[in-house]
Parts: sequence; structure tokens; C-alpha cells
Amino acid sequence: MKEALQDVAPDIAAPSVSLRVHPWRSALYEELHNRPSPIIDGNCQVCHFTVLLNGNRDAMHAHIVDLCRRFSVPAPAPESSCLYQDFGGFELRWERHTEFANFTFIFHEAEPFSPEALSFVPRDWLAAMPGELVVAVNMAVLDHTPDEKLLYRWFEGQRISGAYVADEKAQVWTAFKLHSDGFGRIVTCHSGLTAYQAGRLVQRLFELETYRLMSLLALPIARQMGGELSRIEENLATLNQSISDIDSGKDERVLLSELSQLAAEVERNRSDTNFRFSAAVAYHDLVRDRLRQLKESPMEGMQSLREFLERRLTPGIKTCNSVRDRLEDLSRRINRTTSLLRTRVDLSIQEQNQHLLSSMNRRSRLQLRLQQTVEGLSVVAIGYYVLALLEIAFNGLKAGGLTLNSELAKGIALPLVLGAVYWGVHSVRQHITRSSDEGGQKPD
Repeated sequence: MKEALQDVAPDIAAPSVSLRVHPWRSALYEELHNRPSPIIDGNCQVCHFTVLLNGNRDAMHAHIVDLCRRFSVPAPAPESSCLYQDFGGFELRWERHTEFANFTFIFHEAEPFSPEALSFVPRDWLAAMPGELVVAVNMAVLDHTPDEKLLYRWFEGQRISGAYVADEKAQVWTAFKLHSDGFGRIVTCHSGLTAYQAGRLVQRLFELETYRLMSLLALPIARQMGGELSRIEENLATLNQSISDIDSGKDERVLLSELSQLAAEVERNRSDTNFRFSAAVAYHDLVRDRLRQLKESPMEGMQSLREFLERRLTPGIKTCNSVRDRLEDLSRRINRTTSLLRTRVDLSIQEQNQHLLSSMNRRSRLQLRLQQTVEGLSVVAIGYYVLALLEIAFNGLKAGGLTLNSELAKGIALPLVLGAVYWGVHSVRQHITRSSDEGGQKPD
């Protein structure tokens, strides 16, 4: 993308200036001039569609290229986000946004809400439009004020809202409902506006309709999630109540497993709905911005557009915000509960370690006593074998002619042998003990 922008970025032409130009410089300048308002002069009918892209950005561009090919008009480049072109029987304003694309067809000198206007657009091309339709609205743009009978007929007897707009230089009426042809309807009278001002008014009214419906896309999701969040909240309350009744490590492991499942559900819901709820807030801000730009003044006997939308649209957005806040609050509560339970688990592990150390100490004392007992037996056994060897030596000396009482010699050697053996065994044990202690105290 950066390379593509770099190709169209012009250099500084002044001979006294030699600067390195940022590759996005030209694109940044042109961004402020994208999606200009149409020029509306006289009576016309305008048909507006908003289609969710759902990842079909390339297919949408190919669809526009196909229409341009049929009418032999220049097609937009693949990276283009808009197209404004006269197709002969109609003008098309196509705009591609991040999440949706807008199609605005302008039919000059057409009768208000005439079904024949769209006949200039190929029917098969309309039917093959990629994405999902969200907004379909027809607007009658008049240079004179219609009477009540015409408004009643055009809006099929539905209750309408209306107001003076653009500092009372124009009038707008709409029912905010679908009519028998499946379209919403708007009537505007621009007798006090220039062609450019009338085009801006038309653009703002279509943006108002588009953004209000796009903001409400999150409402069905919020309503659907209400019951699921109530279930999760009840389960979390039950788990919190169960923490005080924990009797064993097994209970703690079960509760941790259940808490992990609840946390996974909450995080899945957050990831699935975060974009939609954030987009709802952004679209609602755009709705309020477009209402400010209309500069409404009340029309006698009618509810204004701002009053209608503030009473009907704002509660839906607040519902979405409430569900999003509940998700965030649930995530924080689950984290706190998990931390509390992990603290209990850590304390339980420390208690188990203390029991284990106490058991090891008892075993060490038993091993010491056993070692001392074995040490005494070892002294006796070794002393016995040493005396046996000495007896053989004494008998040999006696047989060699030395006058010697072997039994007396053994009796005299007995305490000496036992003392020497004891001293030897005791010295070996102390040496092993010191070596073990020095090895345990050596730093890693």
C-alpha cells in the first residue's frame, strides 16, 4: 500500500526547495476531499442502499467494475474507496467504508417514489450485489413545499416526524419506517438552499439513516446475550458461596475448573461482541453529530427528528453499553474470585508442605535412632570378628613355642578392640555427616 501511495505523491516543484516528500503526503491531502456532497438542482428522486461487506471488498469492487463496463464509463482503481459517475439515465455515488458500502442513485426529474426510477439500473446487476442489505431508502427532493395530502399519500398514512433544517431554509419529513415497497422514505424541500447546500443536506440525511441502523446492529446481540450473562452471574454467585464451604483440595480443584470455564465463556463473548458494541457507540456518535449539523427547528404539530431519535435510538444504545459493561464487570469479578481461590489453594499447599516436612523430620529422627542402634551392633559385630582374628593369631604364637595364655590375652584385648572399633565407626559417621552438611550448604 505504501508503495502504491508513493507512486502518486508529487515532488516539490519550487527550484529553491529540495525536500524529501513523504509517500503518503498526496493521499493525506486527498483524504479531506473524499466523498464530496452531490449537486442537487431542482426536483429529483434519490435511492440509497447500504450493504454490509462481510469481507467481500474485492467482490464489491468487481461488481462496480462490471456496472462501469456495461455503460462504458471509467472504472475505479482497486484501491479506490469511492466513485462518482454519470451513467446517463442516473448518477451513481459509490462509497466503500471499512464495514459497509453505500450506493446512491440520483434520478433527475423523476416523480417522487416512482418505481420506474430504478428501471435505469440493470435488474440482474442489482440482484447480484454482494453483501447483505441493511439500508434501502428513497428520498424525494423537491423545490416546493408539499401539502398534507401528498405527505399522507407518500408515507401511506404512517405517523411522520418533521422539522425545519439548515437554519429554516429547508424542510424534512420521514416516518423512520419501511413502506409497502420495502424502502424507507424521506421527503425534503430545499427551496431556500443552493444546489451545493441541497446536496449536503441530502448527504447528511442519508448518513443519518445509515448510521442509526448500523448502530442498532448491536441491539439484537445485546438482547440475546442478556439471558446468557444472567446465567453466568448466577453461576459465579454460587461459586463464591461455595468457596467458604471448601473442605479439601479436591473441592478447590473442582471450583478452579468451573471458574476457568466461566472465564473462558466471558472472554469468548467479549471477543465476539467487542467490535460490534464499540462500533455501535461510534455510529451513535455520528448520528448525534449529523443531527447537530442539520440545525433543526421545530415544525408545528410534528415531532422533530432529534426528539424521535433521542427517545427511540438512545435506549437501544444504552442497552448495548449496559451489556458491554456487564461483560467487563463479570471479567473483573471472575478474576477476583480466581485470585481468592488461588490464595486458598496456595495456603492449602503450604499446609501440606508443613505436614510433609514434619513427617520427614519424624522419619529423620527414627533413622537417627536406627542408625545409632545399628552403630552399636556394628561395633559388637566388628569387635567379635577382630577378637576372632586375634584368637587365631594368639593360637599361632602359642603353637610357635611362645608361652601365652590365649584366653587371658583375648580378655585383655576385648576392651581395647571394642574401644578402637567404636572410635573408628564414630569417626567415619561424623566425617560423612560433615560432608553431607557442607554439600547442602554449598551455593548453587
